[in-house]
Amino acid sequence: MKVSIVGASGYSGLELIRLLQNHPHFKVQSLLTSSKAGRNVSEEYPHLMHIQHQFEEIHLEKIAEECDVVFLATPSGVSSELAPQLMKLGLKVIDLSGDLRLKNSDFYKKWYKKKPAPEAVLKEAVYGLSEWNKERIQKATIIANPGCYPTATLLGLAPLIRNGYCDGSDIIVDAKSGVSGAGRSASLATSYSEVNENFKIYKVHEHQHIPEIEQQLEEWTAGIEPIEFSTHLVPMTRGIMATIYIKPKNPVTTKELHELYTSSYEEKHFVRVQPINQYPCTKQVYGSNYCDIGVGYNERTNKITIVSVIDNLMKGAAGQAVQNANLLFGLEETEGLMGVPLYP
Repeated sequence: MKVSIVGASGYSGLELIRLLQNHPHFKVQSLLTSSKAGRNVSEEYPHLMHIQHQFEEIHLEKIAEECDVVFLATPSGVSSELAPQLMKLGLKVIDLSGDLRLKNSDFYKKWYKKKPAPEAVLKEAVYGLSEWNKERIQKATIIANPGCYPTATLLGLAPLIRNGYCDGSDIIVDAKSGVSGAGRSASLATSYSEVNENFKIYKVHEHQHIPEIEQQLEEWTAGIEPIEFSTHLVPMTRGIMATIYIKPKNPVTTKELHELYTSSYEEKHFVRVQPINQYPCTKQVYGSNYCDIGVGYNERTNKITIVSVIDNLMKGAAGQAVQNANLLFGLEETEGLMGVPLYP
């Protein structure tokens, strides 16, 4: 299958290029970006000097003639315009931005401060949380690839919420991300002197991923209360850690929780549950499509603690997008994604 990547010069787009170069069934046909059109890929990114591609302008009809699937690795507000046109041209679309994730267009306007996609497109888009939406993804035409924070958080909460261990009240998510999550565009907030030897909270009570997480939790069980969700910027390039606190309906044991998580994810290739009393670090998933999870119960506070880690550019973006593309085309979902994490 031939692939076009729109927004190919950003970090998620570059990660898609890296993954698809080694994919046995997908071939990169075109790399599209208005900001760098006409330049050779290697002029901008010397690590890709072996790839004979130029960045091109976005011409939708040309894409439709040449390709089977389009990855939209664009900033918010762009996919909402492109996705409807690509669908009309008969293309399958995987959108890595947040434009198609929220079914309620008023929520999108409130949290993203941009014009939403048409209602028909939002209705058609399938939320691509690969481990828990597999059957719907396989039948989809357009996929809304989940955000990085929601992926780590929802994979961490799914076994508890889906199996009725918790009622969805008083959920606290304390999340941290590496700087690449902010994208490649220069800004004061992510400059070296601002980030180095610093650790800061941002978008307090207003992060755009909050309604995305709540939407999926509500689909799993009705009556979910608003979550407490805090995000922090860590002076590292890649990685997300979501530390989640939730009260169970009834007291449980760490052993019981471990058995629940192990059984929930035993047939899901990219989620690895830690041994009892062990918790993951971001380094152990660096450069991979894995989500590693540790879980434990605090008898003194009657609270469950879940620690979920991913690489924000892989499982949180490009890796999950390729996983969804595999499902979309009836391939093994592991195709092109079984690389070992980078270490150290």
